[in-house]
Amino acid sequence: MTDQQTPSFFTPDGQKLRVREVWNDNLETEMAIIRDIVDDYPCLAMDTEFPGVVARPVGSFKNSGEYHYQMLRCNVDMLKLIQLGLTFTDAKGALPKHDGELCVWQFNFKEFRLQDDMYAQDSIELLKQSGIDFALNEARGIDVHKFGELLMSSGIVLNEEVRWITFHSGYDFGYLLKVLTCQPLPQAEADFFELLKMYFPSVYDIKYLMKFCDNLHGGLNKLAECLDVNRIGPQHQAGSDSLLTSATFLKLAQTHFKGIDSLASHRDILYGLGSDGNNEITIHD
Repeated sequence: MTDQQTPSFFTPDGQKLRVREVWNDNLETEMAIIRDIVDDYPCLAMDTEFPGVVARPVGSFKNSGEYHYQMLRCNVDMLKLIQLGLTFTDAKGALPKHDGELCVWQFNFKEFRLQDDMYAQDSIELLKQSGIDFALNEARGIDVHKFGELLMSSGIVLNEEVRWITFHSGYDFGYLLKVLTCQPLPQAEADFFELLKMYFPSVYDIKYLMKFCDNLHGGLNKLAECLDVNRIGPQHQAGSDSLLTSATFLKLAQTHFKGIDSLASHRDILYGLGSDGNNEITIHD
């Protein structure tokens, strides 16, 4: 593995940070490292890259949450995961070190084939511009079934001590549940949330938390900018996005709440779905 394939950066305080690129040939080695660190770094920020949104459901829906869940379900069932980023920290935001370097992980999957599979053109163009090499993913990428098996025994799912930190993450969790269960997503939204609670017992969605903060709007990049959180690495790559998610969550908890422990009442709610989806339906073209 060359430095070119595993990009390194420097944090604002001058420490070296490595985005650990995970492929099929080093998957088991990297998952072993993760198993070793998860107990000491149980705050886990996650981001995925996927081929966008290509379908919308038709029919009648009782509220906006049901409509958005059915849209999520049909897209996740049809499309394929491209990349997953994981950033582990302790409660104070410290990152783990391996070989003397701070590290985050970026998993590259092989199932998505540009010439064969459905995708949203604008999403794929963004990913190409960010540096994702689809040919390399096909050649060296991870088999999702193998990843699902290792994820089940990794200590990061089915673990109440792990706090999953995300931004507008219905689709992210949809893809992970598809990988873990090897099944299409449940027809009913309530069954989706039952699965979510079983595999991911402690979840925070920053986009939902923003509802309780005056004058905070927009996406992850805009929020990070408002909170003076600097990005490390390229936008629209899952490793860098998960790192930005982690740092932004910690800053938000400190500046707009009374720390992470004050957020318990906002746990396990995904923005726009479930209990946050009981709104009239507004469909934007």
